[in-house]
Amino acid sequence: MNKRNLVLVFLLAWTSLTFAQEAKYQLSSHILDITQGKPASNVKISLSKQDNTGVWTTIEERITDENGRINNFLKAEKGISHQGIYKLTYYTKPYFSALDQESFYPFIEVVFELKDNSHYHVPITLSPFGYSTYRGN
Repeated sequence: MNKRNLVLVFLLAWTSLTFAQEAKYQLSSHILDITQGKPASNVKISLSKQDNTGVWTTIEERITDENGRINNFLKAEKGISHQGIYKLTYYTKPYFSALDQESFYPFIEVVFELKDNSHYHVPITLSPFGYSTYRGN
């Protein structure tokens, strides 16, 4: 094998290892603004976990991307279980203020329980005076 082919083999192997080791996450969310008919970008969402005494601790905060998504809550790692009761807080008032729109909910809290290590998706559909949520996939 000549030097050029060896370099190509090395680059292909390195690229496949890099993509194979891409991080996976157990929790994602999405906001769809149903009055605008498009995703709600630039919305802060915080993730909190409840301990055995009922106390909430914020563990992560993210901002929705241009597609209204956050795909990287709770990094999946071998030997780590994320089971428990969680709360996603969607800070909607700044979003609607930026649109110069009145709204009823300054923030929305969605509480749910992770019972296993599968992927959980918690989306909301949003309007200035209402919202809906469900377990997606």
